[in-house]
Amino acid sequence: LVRTSADPEGRTVLGTLNNCAGGTTPWGTTLHGEENFNQYFAYGSSATDKRYGIGTGASERKWERFDKRFDLRQEPNEAHRQGWVVELDPYDPDSTPRKRTALGRFKHEAAQPRLTADGRPVVYMGDDERFDYFYKFVSSKRMMKGSSRKAREHNLTLLDEGTLYVAKLTGDSPAAEIDGSGKRPVDGEFDGSGVWIPLATAGADGAVSHVPGMSAEEVFVFTRLAGDKVGATKMDRPEDVEPSPRTGRVYVALTNNSNRGKGTNPGADEANPRNLNKHGQVLELAEHWDDPASDGFAWRLFLVAGDPNDPATYYAGYPKEKVSPISCPDNIAFDPHGNLWLSTDGNALGSHDGLFGVATHGERRGELKQFLTVPKGAETCGPIIQDRRVLVAVQHPGEVDGASVEKPASVWPDGPGRIVRPAVVAVWRKDGRDIGV
Repeated sequence: LVRTSADPEGRTVLGTLNNCAGGTTPWGTTLHGEENFNQYFAYGSSATDKRYGIGTGASERKWERFDKRFDLRQEPNEAHRQGWVVELDPYDPDSTPRKRTALGRFKHEAAQPRLTADGRPVVYMGDDERFDYFYKFVSSKRMMKGSSRKAREHNLTLLDEGTLYVAKLTGDSPAAEIDGSGKRPVDGEFDGSGVWIPLATAGADGAVSHVPGMSAEEVFVFTRLAGDKVGATKMDRPEDVEPSPRTGRVYVALTNNSNRGKGTNPGADEANPRNLNKHGQVLELAEHWDDPASDGFAWRLFLVAGDPNDPATYYAGYPKEKVSPISCPDNIAFDPHGNLWLSTDGNALGSHDGLFGVATHGERRGELKQFLTVPKGAETCGPIIQDRRVLVAVQHPGEVDGASVEKPASVWPDGPGRIVRPAVVAVWRKDGRDIGV
């Protein structure tokens, strides 16, 4: 399924496309998600191409004019080689990046590991597409501590063997109470239980599928179709998925879904309670017994984003007159105190995107405050929150309809007469104090 004329063995791929969010591992490597890879490929013809958003005509990027690998009429398997989590070893300049196929193929925008009590990594992942799923991978091997060569070689195999799961969520309220307006059910919360459905297990001696009618190889390459077959919950664009380093609870940024309930599309459910959802929500998940390898979990919506004056919004029960409005949560991160920080992409409240911080526990749980705003047309990306410094990537400033080099929509960061550019910004308090308190 991944063999091409340039690579008859299906072992070596040329590069990585559209890297988005990922994570860092406890053994010192970094994980990078290949997200919107579909836009590079042309002339898709199969049902699987369609399921991954590859069109039947020319591509948006037009690369197929110059390299046949992007023309699926000539290389029908080339698109199967993109859409993975890529592991890089930043401490070894001679190492080869590897695509971790046991973690499944979809539009990755998250890959953050958490260790089980016995030292096995569990990687949480989101598929950034409307009506797609969120996943986890549970390794069957334990991490070896230390920085010896033996430990590093062993730990670089941890993501090759284990089981890939997809989430199915069930609400605890009667269906009649979920009407698509965002009105909370009688019990006051959107919440319920869930199960992790196994899709396939990769091992040293081969792989086993848990999805009827699909081989293990098909599950890993066509993971979206496997999720369809087992009845996973269709979510409102699960982008970043991050476990809290303090509580172990897992947070899922669900950016938006303007197609929910539209036409023949699925309507609202308790985990995705608004039709034509413009603003998104953040889901909070607690694994059974706080075990990342558990096969079940409890969940609730931590935030239902939008204007606090809108009765459909919810800020973990915190008084809404004391919070900042937020729309379209995208990347998320934690600070050393356990506060959750959210960057936005596509703010639908008429203002620019920004970075927000919110308490996840204690009496201030749900108190959300805006920390910074990015320029017009920009997306707030990749926040890193330290004790005294915040780093954030300002992506594609000035990217709005009608903008051009001659008539830019933004002159950030260098001012008039200079070309608009993306940049990474560092922010700190003038008094040098901790930002997260």
